[in-house]
Parts: sequence; C-alpha cells; structure tokens
Amino acid sequence: MEPARTSNEPSLAPFLMEHYGAIKARFPGEGRRRWRLRVAELFWALSPEQKASYLSLITQNPLSEETIDDADFSTDDDPLDDISDDAPGIGILLRTDYSDEEAWQSFYSKLQEAEAEFSSEAAPEGTDAQAAMHGDGPSAAQAAASSSTDAEGDTAMVDDDADDTADGDDTSPIFFVINASPAEGGKFAGISNLTALRLLNDVDVRRAPTPPPGTKRIRPPNRLVDHDGWQEVYTGKTVWIYDAKSNQDQCVRLVSQKGASMYGTATADSWRARVSHVCELQVNLASGAMTIDFGGLDRWDYEERARNLNEAVRPVG
Repeated sequence: MEPARTSNEPSLAPFLMEHYGAIKARFPGEGRRRWRLRVAELFWALSPEQKASYLSLITQNPLSEETIDDADFSTDDDPLDDISDDAPGIGILLRTDYSDEEAWQSFYSKLQEAEAEFSSEAAPEGTDAQAAMHGDGPSAAQAAASSSTDAEGDTAMVDDDADDTADGDDTSPIFFVINASPAEGGKFAGISNLTALRLLNDVDVRRAPTPPPGTKRIRPPNRLVDHDGWQEVYTGKTVWIYDAKSNQDQCVRLVSQKGASMYGTATADSWRARVSHVCELQVNLASGAMTIDFGGLDRWDYEERARNLNEAVRPVG
C-alpha cells in the first residue's frame, strides 16, 4: 500500500479541520463558502505569534490530501455550486451590468462565434497558439491587456443552458455564462472582484511571496497582499467579469485568484482583456500552459485593487 500523500503547502485546511464544524453549527444553512469565510475570519484575527505557531504546527504535522478532500469543508454543498463548481465549462463569465442590452448581446454573439472557431482549431498549430502552449505567458498577456479605447473583436462564451451547445457533441464549453434575470441580477450588479471570488470560489490561505532584498513589507498589512506573512487566496474556476465599461470597450475583467509570484501583487487583482483573446487565455490558464505576469510590469487595475483591499477588511456579515 502506498503511503498517503500529504499536503505540504501551508493552507487553511488544518484550521478548517479544527473550527469548521463549530461555525457550521452556529450558522446553519449558509453553505460551504460562507462557512469557510467565517473560519478564515478567525484565522486573520490571530496574532502574529499565533500564526507563527500555526505554521510550525502544520509543517510538522501535515494533513493527507485524502483527509482534506474528504472533509466537510471540501464536500459540503454551497447554494451557488450549480453555477460554479457543478456548471459546465472551465471558466465563469459573470455579467454585472445590465444597463445596455444591445451592447451585451453584441458582445455575447461575438463570444459564441469565437468559441466555436477556437473549438474547431483544437490542435494548436498557429504561431500564437504554439507560443501560448509553450508558456510564453507575458507576451500573450500583454496582447490581451487593453485600455478602454482600443478593444474589439471576438472571444469565447456559451449560454447558461448547456443543452444549447452542439447536439450530440459532448465537448465541454469553455465558459459558463451567468446572465441573471433582472429580478435576480441585484446580487451581482456592480460587484467587486473580491465579492465575485467569495461567491463563486472557495477561500484559502497561503504563505505570501517573500519581499525582494531591501523591500519592506506593506503597511498597513492587508490579507489580499501580505498579513503577517500570509495571503488570502481562492480556488475554483477562473472568474471573468462583464461590467459597465464592457458596454463600451467590449473587454472583461480577468480576476486573479491569488497574487502573482512577485511581492506586492494582490489576490483579486484584475486587468481588462480583449474579447479576441479571452478564449485562448482561459484554455491556457486552465491547462497550466500560461501564467500572466506581464514580464514583471505592473499592469493591474488600481481602482479595482483599492476597492478589493477596502472590502477585504470588512467583517463577514
């Protein structure tokens, strides 16, 4: 018998193992993601010394991957599983602005056309596709990044109804689109990157990247960047956001689930991606063939970052 594989990457799992059951009993009916968020709140309330003790403890006594996978904090249901984990597709495209139906329909049509085109060229033979598949992430990302004045083109997307994909074709769509009805759109309208992650992904923590020599840690600390050497991160499908600006620039926000490897970037950072690149980006991000760091250049949306950092320190309601 093979020994159980252990999870050596520091995470929230041991803390969840200790506190999740009590939180679940105290807040019945909320669902897995909100329960995990409440446990994370307890973690962030620890003193620096307590966090250091936690790191020492979990390093010496790591949990097995099987234990983590079978735990309630991994297997419990969540009210939004149907439009996230259990939905078809490898990415989620969330509409958060409902002010211009004509612009949305134009965007949506182009996305559908591009996904069909991308699917028909499944074997990457072109120069751009080969570069992407060989991990030429920064150049591909720079091509995808856009200001609000120069973006136009196609991308990939499928309707909410999986039955609308090709009859008899069991090829999974690239995107699951959340286009809520006017009555339901209120909970998604204008939401931040962080709110979208908390609704559609599961919270976790990791060790923050190490600051370069001579670089001081951020002050004041923030859990999305670095708080006592830890960073809040999210797991699940990649989230893309159609917002009010999308009506004009036909771009979407690509939301990061964790900071980049360089110190100072933040979980929930985003940049605007041209619709003509979204399909290729999503496929290569999901496969691990591409990472996006702009070659070390900081191209993140500062307005969205500030919004996320402010929201991160608000207590879970």
